[in-house]
Amino acid sequence: MTPQTTGTLQIIAGAFCWGSLGLLGATLNRVGFGGNEVAALRIVIAACILLIALPLFLNDLKQLQIRKLPGLALQSLLGMLGMSLCYFAAIAHIGSSLAVALLYTAPVWSLIFARILLGEGITPKSALLTVIAAAGVGLTMAGGGTANAAGILFGLGSGICYALYGVLGKRAMQGNPPMLVFFTSIAFSALLLLLMPHTHSAFAKLPQQSAVAWLSALALACVGTIAAYGLFVKGLQKMPAAKASIFTVFEPLTAVVLAALFLNEQLNGWQYLGITLILGTAVLNAARFKNKYSGLNSK
Repeated sequence: MTPQTTGTLQIIAGAFCWGSLGLLGATLNRVGFGGNEVAALRIVIAACILLIALPLFLNDLKQLQIRKLPGLALQSLLGMLGMSLCYFAAIAHIGSSLAVALLYTAPVWSLIFARILLGEGITPKSALLTVIAAAGVGLTMAGGGTANAAGILFGLGSGICYALYGVLGKRAMQGNPPMLVFFTSIAFSALLLLLMPHTHSAFAKLPQQSAVAWLSALALACVGTIAAYGLFVKGLQKMPAAKASIFTVFEPLTAVVLAALFLNEQLNGWQYLGITLILGTAVLNAARFKNKYSGLNSK
């Protein structure tokens, strides 16, 4: 098996792991955890696991520079905490299928913010893809009781946070090892979450829950966060970033299939068309903007 084939399989496996977030988050919603509480469980448990595995990160942590801490903190609060809070809130309101589709509007937001914050141009083709993605968002709202305004806004918010994570980190992450960035993304977010009431309420509820809730919370951290990121980084070392980004489309496809099989989420034809337009736009953007925002794809 060639290194690129191995890398492809690792990227796809990482996408499958990220795709499980919707099912796991919705499972916790159904036993009484709110979106903010689910995000807190994901990040704080992941932080505890990383602390246990701290010796594995020591070489990377030695490369940490004090002057880069503000940029890394911003990366964490937008890309990890902001995205998680918005994404799991969207799942609670509109289900995982629509939430993950709206998360994948991130490439469109990246174009817009790159223009505003970095002064990068937007080509006619980029503008067309933006219009197509916007049409996809409109179609996802054609669901009657399935979609609601709050859920759509939270879903778009998750895409915005994910996009800002890449755009703002374009300079801040230069010279930082990927695993250092991952460690600080979890650490800064976890430290802030420890100050928030919903974190304490989430962990106060957990002891009274069934084994399913416990396993879901652990899987959020182990499978949907640590394993997903580790597999993606390993795969990214063996293949171009643009090609790797295309294979991450398996994430939303996994989320939609799991939602249909285990959560009985029912969408109409217009919503499936909207999801298709959004994901198609994400793939085309990844194919066109080679090596742009490489290494910034943690969730």
